[in-house]
Amino acid sequence: MSTQTANTTVRAYAAKEQGQTPEPWQYQPRQPRPDDVSIEVLYCGVCHTDIHFVENDWGMTNYPVVPGHEIIGRVTAVGEQVTQFKAGDMVGVGCLVDSCRTCSSCDNGLEQYCSQGVWTYNGVDRHDGKLTYGGYSESMIVSDRFVVHLPDQLDPAAAAPLLCAGITTYSPLRYVGVKPGDKVGVVGMGGLGHMGIKFAKAMGAEITLFTRSAGKIEEGKRNGATHVVVSSDADQMQRAAGTLNYILDTVPVEHDLNPYLSCLAVEGKYLLVGQLTPLNPPIEALPMILGRRAIMGSAIGGMPETQEMLNFCAEHGISCDIEMLDIRNIGEAYERMKRSDVRYRFVIDLATLKGDGQA
Repeated sequence: MSTQTANTTVRAYAAKEQGQTPEPWQYQPRQPRPDDVSIEVLYCGVCHTDIHFVENDWGMTNYPVVPGHEIIGRVTAVGEQVTQFKAGDMVGVGCLVDSCRTCSSCDNGLEQYCSQGVWTYNGVDRHDGKLTYGGYSESMIVSDRFVVHLPDQLDPAAAAPLLCAGITTYSPLRYVGVKPGDKVGVVGMGGLGHMGIKFAKAMGAEITLFTRSAGKIEEGKRNGATHVVVSSDADQMQRAAGTLNYILDTVPVEHDLNPYLSCLAVEGKYLLVGQLTPLNPPIEALPMILGRRAIMGSAIGGMPETQEMLNFCAEHGISCDIEMLDIRNIGEAYERMKRSDVRYRFVIDLATLKGDGQA
């Protein structure tokens, strides 16, 4: 059992006011508790949510904000109550670092639906009321309940986005029970979409990718899609009508769901994980009723399922397609992400933070 001591300061990158590109910053970490795991952060994926918080798009950012919730690191110390982790272990941390631990969601390993869940960054610690800071940092202290083991078979850098993009797409597919022979549609070919294709294929499904860009046809097939439908082509959409058991929609901006809903077979389910804005235009009720179709939402996954997802990736050789990033270029990365100019996730090598001499 290793002994934990709090660092005097942690070097990080933070946005200090709305819209400001994250820049070098230091903060005082909280004191370790008996159930805590101290982690040296090695890699951190860059999620579009990071941009939303930096720019306060959702009106809830508390500055300074240290983004990052796709975290891979090495355990440096553990508290006296920790039995599942030890110094030297490779681990992951995702979107949550705490919850109430007593509600029905927590009891069932669905911490993501706890009404008192604490986000990895821009959250409020339940014990001391201080803000939480994310993975654009050299180190973190996290309760052992919200830490997962990284299987040896997975490349640490490519595994980082699995803690958000991976679990976000795995969880709904797992929940509805995708199995060999099922036909699954995936809307969008970004960080989430390409992971959805990989998971559905590993589950044995036949996959149809929906994309607005004809330039992504070969790209989709390389990632495992059997069919690629250009959604702006009415004839292609008509041929896909009524053919799919499930559709996983990963598009993060407002779009019309109705054309895709028509591609569901009778009793098909539409799995919504990307769009956070009100549905517009409204959903047409008659096709839903006549086909007994359903729309369901899904948010990340609980801790047992997150570990299950990582183990599934190790078993099936699944990882995220990434581009490595020097943290000093985070502003350029944000601009490229806004243009969808990344295949498919940036991952920060935190060695570039520790070695830049600025933070």
